[in-house]
Amino acid sequence: MIDKFIEKGFDEYSEWRKRLQSSITDYGTWLTEQKFNDVHLDQRIEAIATTLSDDKLYVAFVAEFSRGKSELINALFFGDMGQRMVPSSAGRTTMCPTELYFDPGHEPAIQLLPIETRMQSTTIAEYKENLEEWETIYLQPEDPEQIQASLQQLTKVKLVSRDMVENLALHVSADQAHEDGMQIREDGSVEIPRWRHALVNYPHPMLEQGLVILDTPGLNALGSEPELTLNMLSSAHAVLFILAADAGVTKSDLILWRDHINGGQATSSNAGRFVVLNKVDVLWDELKDPQQVEREIQRQIRGTSETLSVPENQIFPLSAQKGLLGKIKKDFKLLDNSGVIKLENAIANLIIPAKREIVSANVRGELEDIVKMTRAMNDQRIHDVHEHISELQKLNGKNTEVIEDMMQKVRSDKEHLEKNLQRFQATRSIFSQQTNKLYGYLSMKSLDRLIAETKKDMAISLTTGGLRNTMMKFFKEITETMDNASKQTVEIQELMEGVYKKFQEEHGLANIKPRRFSINKYQREIKRLIERHEHFLRGLSMVMTEQMVLGRRFYDSAVSSVRRVFQRANRDTDDWLKTIMSPMESQVREHQVQLRRRLESIKRIHKASDTLEDRLAELEHVEDGIKRQRVNMGELVTQVEEVLNEDDQSGEISEQSA
Repeated sequence: MIDKFIEKGFDEYSEWRKRLQSSITDYGTWLTEQKFNDVHLDQRIEAIATTLSDDKLYVAFVAEFSRGKSELINALFFGDMGQRMVPSSAGRTTMCPTELYFDPGHEPAIQLLPIETRMQSTTIAEYKENLEEWETIYLQPEDPEQIQASLQQLTKVKLVSRDMVENLALHVSADQAHEDGMQIREDGSVEIPRWRHALVNYPHPMLEQGLVILDTPGLNALGSEPELTLNMLSSAHAVLFILAADAGVTKSDLILWRDHINGGQATSSNAGRFVVLNKVDVLWDELKDPQQVEREIQRQIRGTSETLSVPENQIFPLSAQKGLLGKIKKDFKLLDNSGVIKLENAIANLIIPAKREIVSANVRGELEDIVKMTRAMNDQRIHDVHEHISELQKLNGKNTEVIEDMMQKVRSDKEHLEKNLQRFQATRSIFSQQTNKLYGYLSMKSLDRLIAETKKDMAISLTTGGLRNTMMKFFKEITETMDNASKQTVEIQELMEGVYKKFQEEHGLANIKPRRFSINKYQREIKRLIERHEHFLRGLSMVMTEQMVLGRRFYDSAVSSVRRVFQRANRDTDDWLKTIMSPMESQVREHQVQLRRRLESIKRIHKASDTLEDRLAELEHVEDGIKRQRVNMGELVTQVEEVLNEDDQSGEISEQSA
């Protein structure tokens, strides 16, 4: 039997997400039934569920041509189909960056972006939002031969003039063309990829469960498409860098690793980055004993580890071709000898659990906030019922005058709360001014003006030094803007904490604080983007014209990334500001209801329309129900915790909020 470590790992991860989503949905349904919910809380529960259902795991494969990258993708993911799916042959195969994924909302198809779109400043991410420029080939999932034939489009090239190459900002020198497996003809024409980017939507079991495969075709593609390095590779959960055992680490391999995979990182950690030493079958020699062969493989591993500064346990010697053959022929011994299973095991036991930890941490943080809020509301209900029972118990045997005094006290409490709510409107005005200031810092219009001004300055810049200075000025202003936004969120947080404290002290409300929010994660994203930007600019070694063109293309990619960061910051800020008052408003609403009930109870007893004993019995029944709510809430939260903590010792939702 063939061990399917990756598939099993994805199955388990997918099932875990479904269980977690189900337990959170059950909790949200219960909150609605018990009237703990409001619009904002419902939105937050729904957001968690949506995040879990749309969760993706990105694995990128990077290699120079003829390293066996496509064959490795076939061996890992398509071996059960009985034939090669991704084009794989001697020399260069996949000519354009390719994403393989599954989107059930669209028909299975290959979307191909023509290489000519490079003459526009539009980024790949922007083209993905509007597929009019893409050519489409529909796939027939039940016909492997049709899929295989359609995927041959990824290998297509075209001949263009050298002038056209320059217009497309493709850096193709004679040496680079040879290194990339392309050709420069005698008439000066150049063979270039037909397509700039490809999207393959295919219903493969692992793709259906959220796996996204990014296949990049080497140094030339990464160098001419900064967006790949800036966005796609940097956001991948795992990067597999493929070398050939018969070639070792070549100069272009080293540049690829240094400049596009391991360079410009926020930390020096290689976590999530694996090196595959492919084609080790060339070292298999029947004239040597197995120990000699193994010593040669270990020597290759040590040399690769020293050259790339990667731990030896992150280097996997294997033969993708033999692994694929072993799967197709069901030759278990060949498959085991190929080394592919060890890599599958590493992906299943390292990458997938790491992704799961990220999801757990995000869900845990969001859920902890929701649990604190709902528990505070439960506390408020218990407190108000206790106070109501205490009042009624004091009425036993009292005269009419005492009852009237008690009614007056409740009315006074109610009026005091309403006056405070009126004064709160003045606070709302200050809150509105503060939020407008925050929105001003994160304004997309202001960002677009800065982008336009920077592009204008770049257009008149005549030197690469001027280009660098213009871009650094842009990043400096973006950094200052994020710093100001961060300070503003702190001011708003302090303002609302003061409001919460005042209401809680004056009206005996439960001690909770407004939901916290930080701009720090967006600041870190901008910082990492700047680091990658500086690393990229240091690596520019082309002629000035190409530097200028590529620098502008890099800027377009960087701008696209900055805009996405600002869009997320705006969305998350808006969500925070809409919900920051929700816990207090829920408390106040509960308190108002209880004050009305207390007043009505005393009135009914005063008019002798209800007996004191009957009302006390009714309130005790209500109290029992609220206590049962606490128990049921704890059970539902425990169910979520149990799913979160499966094979995970990272922590629990705090006892204070459970």
